[in-house]
Amino acid sequence: MLPIAVDAMGGDKAPGDILAGAHAAAALGIPVVLVGPEGLDGIGDLPLIHASEVIAMDDDPAAGVRRKKDSTLVRAAEAVRDGKASAMVSAGNTGATMASALLRMGRVKGVNRPAIATPIPVPGFLPNILLDAGANAEVSAEWLVQFAQMGSIYARLRFGIEEPKVGLLSIGEEPGKGDTLRKEAFELLSAAPGIHFIGNVEGRDLMNKTADVIVTDGFTGNVALKTLEGGLKTLFAALLNAFAAKPEYKEHADALFPAILPLYEQMSPDTYGGAVLLGVDGICIISHGSSGEKAMLNAIKVAEELANSGMVAEIAAAFAAPAVG
Repeated sequence: MLPIAVDAMGGDKAPGDILAGAHAAAALGIPVVLVGPEGLDGIGDLPLIHASEVIAMDDDPAAGVRRKKDSTLVRAAEAVRDGKASAMVSAGNTGATMASALLRMGRVKGVNRPAIATPIPVPGFLPNILLDAGANAEVSAEWLVQFAQMGSIYARLRFGIEEPKVGLLSIGEEPGKGDTLRKEAFELLSAAPGIHFIGNVEGRDLMNKTADVIVTDGFTGNVALKTLEGGLKTLFAALLNAFAAKPEYKEHADALFPAILPLYEQMSPDTYGGAVLLGVDGICIISHGSSGEKAMLNAIKVAEELANSGMVAEIAAAFAAPAVG
């Protein structure tokens, strides 16, 4: 297959941890091409696409993509567009990553807006998929139906969920709960063919196996995602502090750690590698800004898996039919 284009300069831990993750992926047999400045230290024998500019984490996304045409993000997206790479991965500026993919790869015909799909861990089960997790602060009811369609395809191809249950994030389970957008979306989702819509779900269902795919606007989705990340981080930190609070707790903590570590592993964003931007004409993985070697390795694995799955072609085929709404 074509290599995965990895933004070597994206993220808080670039380039060191990004390069380490790329080398780890290459050691597993996954073809990787780095995108970064000429003479970058640590690339070893990995191929390099030269890019002289970097869009910083605090740069304006759209302006950065327009001004910095030789940036690592733009060159990575162009590599996918031009058939030099099968997917792009970046832990850099999320908005700029999305803008680069959208402007260089283009949208799948029939898709009104791309959406960020993020796996949400569910203890003991496959993760739920939350979308939109931040691409579109304001949406229409018709877009939420499209998010449900794309999210269902993604859940099936990546996690093997044959008939994903779709829920609409709202303030109550009953039909008719929520604002005008939610009410309109409920009616459209109920009538949409090919979607297993189960109705409204609430915030408490994000980490329960009530629905496999949960759709919402990008503003609400991003707030919900960051709330979960912050809550889990605080909970695990408090748990570790409690274990260390008194010397007599150590023996019990040591006994509990073998059970807690797998749970921590399942809850960690690093395990899932990143989110995928659905609706663009190519595979774009958006990793957390704090991604280290492990997260980057997993992101590259996800990119390879989705590139091999034919997901973009399947989404394109689904939207080749008359557009919803």
